[in-house]
Amino acid sequence: MTRPSQHEPEQDDDHALAGEYVLGTLLLEQRKALEARLPNEPELQKAVMAWEERFLPYTAIAEPVTPSDYLWPRIERSLKARETSVKRAGSAIAQPRPGRMLHSLPLWRSAAGFGLAAALMMGVMLANEVTKPTIPTTPEYMVVLLAPQTQSAGWVVQASSRQEIELIPLGTFEVPEGKALEFWTKADEWQAPVSLGLVEPGQPIRMRLDQLPPLEDNQLFELTLEDEAGSATGLPTGPIEFIGRAVEI
Repeated sequence: MTRPSQHEPEQDDDHALAGEYVLGTLLLEQRKALEARLPNEPELQKAVMAWEERFLPYTAIAEPVTPSDYLWPRIERSLKARETSVKRAGSAIAQPRPGRMLHSLPLWRSAAGFGLAAALMMGVMLANEVTKPTIPTTPEYMVVLLAPQTQSAGWVVQASSRQEIELIPLGTFEVPEGKALEFWTKADEWQAPVSLGLVEPGQPIRMRLDQLPPLEDNQLFELTLEDEAGSATGLPTGPIEFIGRAVEI
């Protein structure tokens, strides 16, 4: 049996720190300290890049929201008033400290920039990463299918198990007469993509993957434009309309 390295706790801390840095929830001093380390620590650079890549699909499905000019002064006044109130209380009972992420002003700035839904989803992911439960859990996956030309999100694939997925439309798509959208998937080790059937534009669909290997991280999903009866060759022949890869969450 190999003994755990004494550096593992520090590496875990840096991995979580990199996630909070990308999410935008670090205090100013912590952010500056991490940025000072980045040029000289390749492993920390890799951790930051990994979190950026992991968060990217979620930001694609949320529209950026610009806050009003009155929002930040109001939040800052509220935080200062709360801090003053706690100091004046002078209670001997220790006051519960607010969660660093949920009450952090940079979090709300990040949420406004990326979209509230995406930021909250990232926060849940980061919390799960930091806590690292010892009880094995079933992996969950999400895929954001983007249009190759415009990089706009058209569909989302959600999977609460490795054998069942749900394809959810984010908008409408006009299919030319005599054509149809066909759904495909391919894991890294597969020789060729496998058809999951035809898809009705604008209609969600849930399907089992019992005839395929379990869903895995980075698995490719795409929608191509085929003849109305589907591809006659069993392989994609038409243009790719939407494409994305699975991310474990």
